[in-house]
Amino acid sequence: MTYILTLLILVFSSTDAQTKRARDYGIKFGKLPTGLNNAITDVEGVLVGHETIIEEDDARTGVTAILPYAGNVFQNKVPAAIFIANGFGKLTAISQVEELGNIETPIILTNTLSVPTAADALIDYTFTFSENDDVRSVNPVVGETNDGGLNNIQARYVKKQHVLNAIKSAEAGSVAEGNVGAGTGTICFGFKGGIGTSSRVLPEKYGGYTVGVLVQTNFGGDLLVAGIPVEEKLKKMSDPESGDGSVMIIIATDAPLKSRNLKRLAKRSLMGIARTGGNCSNGSGEYAIAFSTAENLRSTYKRGDQFFDEAKELRNDRMTPLFTAVIEAAEEAVINSLFAAETMTGVNNRTVQSLPVQKVIKILESHNIIVNDEQ
Repeated sequence: MTYILTLLILVFSSTDAQTKRARDYGIKFGKLPTGLNNAITDVEGVLVGHETIIEEDDARTGVTAILPYAGNVFQNKVPAAIFIANGFGKLTAISQVEELGNIETPIILTNTLSVPTAADALIDYTFTFSENDDVRSVNPVVGETNDGGLNNIQARYVKKQHVLNAIKSAEAGSVAEGNVGAGTGTICFGFKGGIGTSSRVLPEKYGGYTVGVLVQTNFGGDLLVAGIPVEEKLKKMSDPESGDGSVMIIIATDAPLKSRNLKRLAKRSLMGIARTGGNCSNGSGEYAIAFSTAENLRSTYKRGDQFFDEAKELRNDRMTPLFTAVIEAAEEAVINSLFAAETMTGVNNRTVQSLPVQKVIKILESHNIIVNDEQ
């Protein structure tokens, strides 16, 4: 029997897996407070949707959509930047984002061989807005990791409708993590990976801005949780080839940043990945996409007689608190993806175990890492 689990079904089926996130165990990640949902959607206006595909015994894949805001992004493009730590990947849109410093579509995450399909779907989506009737060029933003370890990736199960469904289902509030959307078939540090998210809110004296991160974890290295190496005690459960893979990092902020400082922010997110033990291996693609939701910095498609942009942006010497925020949020998002993911059996009857959370907690307790004070 073939079945497709969409976001609505997953909200109920994965409840037990997500009742406790890493922070709920008393694990502390940095010093800054989180937003209300500890998610990328804590940046006002940002929406996230998942479409999860589980069919028969070999389809373990899906789509995750991140919308900077609800509406026609093409007509009001948001400032953005992309940073590549290791370029073994198939991310679209890079050259135009680098050249113009903005994005004009939602961001789609999926598997490697479904990038063309997702890009085509984004073009279709763009043309659903009547204001775009005269548009002749679209720069679709699609990122990926290779979920072929659990998913029959050559079958290319992701269709355009799955992408459109993910966009349509995108909403604010809490974000499903683990085996959902683009994280359905991913593997991280030899354990079941997935989607993870986290956020940080700066104190008012630093602007009160919010930084949110969402990750698609499919990479390896030597796992650290809150700075403690757990790889050695969990080694018997690790995949010997866990070094290769990829990670997609999506960063949203309401701070008024243009592309240059957004790239600086994106670069720092990789420090959060390093904090979890990621080793940026030869076969791993590490990509970070950062965008700002600041309305005063959006670039309108039709400018008429306007020649100049005069919007204010944050000074360089006010960036450091944002750097701290993105590092902390990226680290926690990765660990959240592991804590939420569940054991999965996929193509060729391969089973990838979930992270043994209780064993990790015991290791952290032995190092006095678990804190009992309210986060």
